[in-house]
Amino acid sequence: MTIEFSNFSFRYESLDKPTLKNINLRIEKGEKIVIIGPSGSGKSTLGQCLNGLIPHAIKGEISGKLTINGQDAAPFDMHQFTEQVGTVLQDTDSQFVGLSIGEDIAFALENQLASNIDMYPLVKATAKMVDLEQMLDRSPHDLSGGQKQRVSLAGILVDDVNILLFDEPLAALDPKTGKKTIEIIDDLHRETGKTIVIIEHRLEDVLHRSVDRIILMDNGEIVADTKPDELLASPLLQRYGIREPLYLSALKEAGCVIEVDAKPSHLNTLSLSQYKPAVTAWFNEAKTDTPKTDTETLLTVRDLTYSYDGEKNALEEVSFDIKRGEFVSVLGKNGSGKSTITKLIMGVIEADNGTMTLNGQDLNELTIFERSQKVGVVMQNPNHMISHHMIFDEVAFGLRNRGIEEKRVEAKVLAVLELCGLSKYRHWPIEALSYGQKKRVTIASILALEPELLILDEPTAGQDYRNYTSMLSFIEKLNRELGITVLIISHDMHLVLEYTTRSIVIADSKLIADAPMTQVFSNPELLDQANLTTTSLFELATELGIENTNGFMQHFIDVEIARRAGCADINVAESNNLEKVVA
Repeated sequence: MTIEFSNFSFRYESLDKPTLKNINLRIEKGEKIVIIGPSGSGKSTLGQCLNGLIPHAIKGEISGKLTINGQDAAPFDMHQFTEQVGTVLQDTDSQFVGLSIGEDIAFALENQLASNIDMYPLVKATAKMVDLEQMLDRSPHDLSGGQKQRVSLAGILVDDVNILLFDEPLAALDPKTGKKTIEIIDDLHRETGKTIVIIEHRLEDVLHRSVDRIILMDNGEIVADTKPDELLASPLLQRYGIREPLYLSALKEAGCVIEVDAKPSHLNTLSLSQYKPAVTAWFNEAKTDTPKTDTETLLTVRDLTYSYDGEKNALEEVSFDIKRGEFVSVLGKNGSGKSTITKLIMGVIEADNGTMTLNGQDLNELTIFERSQKVGVVMQNPNHMISHHMIFDEVAFGLRNRGIEEKRVEAKVLAVLELCGLSKYRHWPIEALSYGQKKRVTIASILALEPELLILDEPTAGQDYRNYTSMLSFIEKLNRELGITVLIISHDMHLVLEYTTRSIVIADSKLIADAPMTQVFSNPELLDQANLTTTSLFELATELGIENTNGFMQHFIDVEIARRAGCADINVAESNNLEKVVA
């Protein structure tokens, strides 16, 4: 099933300039390709043109030509697109059609008039592939973000279409489930010969299994169409703000030069012996920093227990402390209870048992509004937070609610938009933004309120490396210089490695670890229990025979932190903006 874009351009109805510009791309039948690029580069828009959402659900002006299997797609109605292309959307909530998981998976089969006798075993077998066979009667809307993603995946796996399009399939998945998803997609590709198109930020995770080509997009154009090894040996990822695999960052940090012939797209194909002397010498330079002295406790959680249905506990006797000024991560598999902790702190649900205190004050004594003055929460799905049409008004909403004079509101909003990389969009309607850009708007609206405790639920979902690095470097600066305490709930192992110092690990509703982050990441058995995976930084150290994996990871992190701090110190504009925000 060949796909071909010829001189293809698209402009959204609400925008003056085209989002896609003169795209020329041919995907052969049976190929597996990955499309990458910064947020707003046009990659998701390209996917929406391929699956028919553009022009049937999203209006705009198209020029050029798209052909699918040699047929001009311009006259296709939506049904003709869905017969050819199966899609897993980034925003899974907008994809559900059934009242239960079973119904949702069966939807495509019902459209094909399959009999119940044929349908039932197929739905059950598909659900088993994505670990949902025990949940077929549950509503998809009651699931965690990762579980929802698996329902969407199952929904197209039962459908007999020739092209499978995955738009950010890993965005809400824990690492182990993400790895399994990539394996499922790869097995599907090899067994059926279907054409696979994957749009994804997490390049290293996608490259867990081989792909034929990587398409790099920027500013609505294709800037590279090449083999994985060629791309990873080039400077293009860094130039366009795409996060390279962690093991490559470490090798480059140690002064190693990566050539195409070294096959850098997989750690297990890389000939590491040539790099061992340089990496060992680099690690031997590591300096041990004096640990920070304890500060006062900001948040205390004791014996926290909660059940959604009164039968199975989502959290069971969970206890931990967060010190003022800490940068802590909460890790665990999808559905383990991580996001439940956030809801309990916010007060939107009430614990069955246990206590929570903030600054020594029992949170049960505070209303939801009073809690919101002290705790800022950025939710996983930006669409659940946005309430205004225009970006400026959304970020200004909380400040105006507090009765702050408009002149100060404007100054703070503009400063925060600048820091979150959204300044040029300040007069845009929110509907014109990508999912990742919406995420930045929600973070900007919370940052403007300067909370004591900032909780970020999956902050990198749908975000490109450059934007989330810029944003989190700013949050890190607020944390370091103003003492804002940050709690991150994330599946993104890179993010946790780069920014947090301590990890609280939840598995099957219980706390199984509360330890320094590098200690957690050096324990494969513990990570496996929590549906997490070791990072390629740990695997690189192990392959090179470095016994002190904890120290190796810490040295890499220290070097990264020093670089970020150095960049921040020389960036006068950012410092000035920081002063404006906190003034």
